[in-house]
Amino acid sequence: MPAATYYAEDAVIRQVHREQVVALAGPRALLMMAAHPVAFEGFFMSTGDLDDPYARLRRTAEVLDAIAWGPKRRADLMCARVRAGHAQVSGTIPLAVGRFPAGTPYRADDPELLLWVLACLVDSSLLVYERYVRGLSLAEREQYWTDYKVMGRLFGLADDEMPRTYLDFAAYMERMLASGDLIVTDTARELGKAIVLNPPVPLAARPLVELANQITVGLLPADIRRQYKLRWDPLRALAVAGGAEYLKRVLVPLLPKQVRHVPSSRALAA
Repeated sequence: MPAATYYAEDAVIRQVHREQVVALAGPRALLMMAAHPVAFEGFFMSTGDLDDPYARLRRTAEVLDAIAWGPKRRADLMCARVRAGHAQVSGTIPLAVGRFPAGTPYRADDPELLLWVLACLVDSSLLVYERYVRGLSLAEREQYWTDYKVMGRLFGLADDEMPRTYLDFAAYMERMLASGDLIVTDTARELGKAIVLNPPVPLAARPLVELANQITVGLLPADIRRQYKLRWDPLRALAVAGGAEYLKRVLVPLLPKQVRHVPSSRALAA
C-alpha cells in the first residue's frame, strides 16, 4: 500500500512543480527574499548562506520536494529539522536600512519573515509556470495557494498568519512591493549578482546560464531589478517574451515526460 502523502495526484501544486522549467523560479525567489533587509540578515547572513547561496536553494528544494511528492513521515521529519534550525537563529541587524533602525531584532521563525520567504516562492513559481507552461484560472490559483498553505503550516505558520485566499495573497504581495520595506543592501546586491551572473557551473554550461540570467532579471519587479543594478532594456524584454511564447506554445507541449517532469513526479507516477 503506498505511503500517505500530503497531496492528491491531481493537486494543482503537483501540476505546477512537476515541470522542470519551474526551477527557473528559484533564483528569482532568492533575490526577492534577499531584498527584505531583515529577512536577509535572518535567513542568509546569520546562517552562512552568503558563502554558498545555491546551497540554500538546494536545501529548500529538497524539503519542498519531500512535501510535494514524498511520504508524510519523511516530510514531517525534514520540516521538524527546519523548524528546529530556525529556532536557533536570532539576532539584530547591524546597520539602519529604511524604516528598520540598527539593532532591529530578527528571528528566523518570525511569522512575518517566514511569510515573506514563502510568498517569494509562491509568487515566483506561479509567474514562471504561467509564463512558460500555461495560464491558470483564478480557481486553480486559489487551489495552488490552499495547497501551499500546507507547506506554510509545516514550516511553522498558523492559518491566521497567512493570507486566507489567493486574492488576499496577491494583495499581500502588492502591499509588500509598494511598502518601501524592500531595500537591497550593498551586501545583498553582491549576493544577488553572484547568484545571477556566477553560479557554480561548468564552462560548457555558461551559455545556458546566460539565458537563465536574462530570464531571472526579466522576471524581477522593476524596482527590485533597479536596486540590484541589473541592466534591462526593451530589446531584452522582447527577446525574453518571445522565447517564453515559443517554449509555452511549441517546445514544452512536445517534450516527453522523461525530460519535462521532475524525477520525483516521474517516480511517483511509476
